[in-house]
Amino acid sequence: MLPKTPSIRCPLGVISVGGKIKLNIGWYLLNGPKRFGDLLRLMPETSRQMLTLQLRDLEQLGIIERKVFPQIPARVEYSLSEYGKGLEPMLRQMQQWEEEFPWILR
Repeated sequence: MLPKTPSIRCPLGVISVGGKIKLNIGWYLLNGPKRFGDLLRLMPETSRQMLTLQLRDLEQLGIIERKVFPQIPARVEYSLSEYGKGLEPMLRQMQQWEEEFPWILR
């Protein structure tokens, strides 16, 4: 029987379904808070359902923060948390890597 090893999770969940979407969300949030519709427009290949799932996952990981404004209709903005801002060098490096090797993350 193999010994159990602790599981290690990628901080952005890149090694999972929706990994590229998470990288894109992080990349777009580097420029400041975005609303759900803004993110959806920036990533037209992403469905509403997939974007919602990835935003929830990133929020649960503590990488992004969700701010709900007390308005009617409700207004929600997503931004990088302090922890998420610490990932900026990695996000920039991944963006550069994708530009050099675009076929890998597609």
